[in-house]
Amino acid sequence: MSHVIIGSGPIGSGVARLLVEQGERVRMVTRSGSGPEHRLIERVAADASDARRLTELARDAEVIYNCANPKYTEWADKWFPMNNAMIAAAKASGAVYAITGNLYGYGPQPGGRMTEDTPLAATGRKGRIRIKMWEDALASGIRTFEARASDYVGAGAVSTLSAVLLPAINKGRTAWAPGDVDAPHTFTYTGDMARTLVTLARDERAPGQAWHVPSGPAITMRELAARYCAAAGVPRVRVRSLPRFVMRTAGLVVPIARELAEMDYQFYAPFHMDSSRTERTFGLAPTDLEIALRETAAASEATAARRM
Repeated sequence: MSHVIIGSGPIGSGVARLLVEQGERVRMVTRSGSGPEHRLIERVAADASDARRLTELARDAEVIYNCANPKYTEWADKWFPMNNAMIAAAKASGAVYAITGNLYGYGPQPGGRMTEDTPLAATGRKGRIRIKMWEDALASGIRTFEARASDYVGAGAVSTLSAVLLPAINKGRTAWAPGDVDAPHTFTYTGDMARTLVTLARDERAPGQAWHVPSGPAITMRELAARYCAAAGVPRVRVRSLPRFVMRTAGLVVPIARELAEMDYQFYAPFHMDSSRTERTFGLAPTDLEIALRETAAASEATAARRM
């Protein structure tokens, strides 16, 4: 089995579809055995934190893709055992360990601009978790790289667009977003993350480094909502900023609000991810935002139709 994918969310499923389109055989590992149905995809139910079991499943792997996504409130408990198990499996098989990463490790940055040379200076819990995961992978001696993305757009992506803007747009109501809705923010298409992982996993220049996924110019949440409405062919809605204290106050009693409040610096100030190094090195380019938004709209319509 050449490719083992941990996780079947939009990234893991996107990686699987790209690989089978190229005639590759894929083994997807999730706790429930979920994933796209295809004759070249073997879906296996297993605990990704079980190093022995994962090593067995990845015995002949050329690449192990970490596309897992524990619940926000479970990061401290779930991420390290899973990451350690994937590292052990990669070490045993000699596979490349391709990590789906994010920008949390950088923490707040002056001017909100980040390149791959930006120091990993996060002091928050989730940022420190991501830093240690990456450092542990590098220290293990395996061939590994991390593809880092900003907040996602695309079918199935969990983000500000899906969690905050879409529910309001679908109901024709004002969207109250937790952040400065006029601050520029980089968004990454899930399809571009999948394509970056597959491309870099085959390139000897990738291991040992982190790479930013090709992403378009930063836009504001207000503009994102307007462009989504245009792509979906629905009326625009008002987009207003939720006062910062609201989520922080809710976080005193609501665990998920507390986790979200920890990362709110990303949305109350400019947040720019520079992906030019990846684009130059590997000849990749970001997908047009309109394509990602039309895909998101189509998935939202399909979900609404199933509920009727």
